[in-house]
Amino acid sequence: MNDSTDRIYQEILRLRSEGEPAALATVTRTRGSTPGKTLFKMLVYANGEILGSVGGGAFEAKVISEALNVIKTEEPKVFEFKLNKCGEDLSDNQPICGGEMEVLIEPITRRPTLCIMGAGHVGQALSGIGKIVGFRTVVVDDGEKYANKSRFADADEILVSDFGEIADNVKVGKSSYVVIVTRGHQHDKTVLKAFIHSDAAYIGMIGSRKKVKEVFQSLIQEGVEEKLLDRVYSPIGIDIGAQTASEIAISILAEIIAHIRGKIDSVKTMSGETKK
Repeated sequence: MNDSTDRIYQEILRLRSEGEPAALATVTRTRGSTPGKTLFKMLVYANGEILGSVGGGAFEAKVISEALNVIKTEEPKVFEFKLNKCGEDLSDNQPICGGEMEVLIEPITRRPTLCIMGAGHVGQALSGIGKIVGFRTVVVDDGEKYANKSRFADADEILVSDFGEIADNVKVGKSSYVVIVTRGHQHDKTVLKAFIHSDAAYIGMIGSRKKVKEVFQSLIQEGVEEKLLDRVYSPIGIDIGAQTASEIAISILAEIIAHIRGKIDSVKTMSGETKK
């Protein structure tokens, strides 16, 4: 492994840990005279910056462009580039070596993030168990008395923020699983409203059926479309008869895993209704 490849792998570990998107381009096959050789690697960041090289020039610029699309779609792709004998790329007449190259572009998938909104007992249990399962854990609360390293020693990130400003302070995307377990109905409502339009893969809110109904009705009165609330898992968790904070955390994570694995239709909620 050369120094450049070593740096690329180290950077991939950092990106996954911090949840930053990127794509890895690897030359998998060459034929004839080509600007890059087999196993040349290049890491492409979401802003278009790169680490490493697959050969340079117009060919590399095209790989960067394709990699940016892969970052958006999060789907790997294999591209074949045919270069003519005159040393020009057939697609845009840019001078490059003759030959053929095949490049595999893989998205650096973000480590799934468990966004725990609320640093109480359930949130504390969720953080620890979520870490064991493999999530990157982010804990958010409006009080440093609860959201701190002494209570959440293994959390990847701890954020103290006013719940009314949470949308500006917490990054939520397609790999985010939002669990709302704050200390009160009003805070739960504020957080839910902040993320109901987000790309989060999952949004769940703790509470009784009565509380959930009241929160939903209040949000509808404030202009939130009712169909948007259909995506919310609430009451949260699979019915396992949970009573303690740790048991409730297990039921929530079981529901999230069922959601990820596409098994959510076969499980029951705490209210006895089938999740859809």
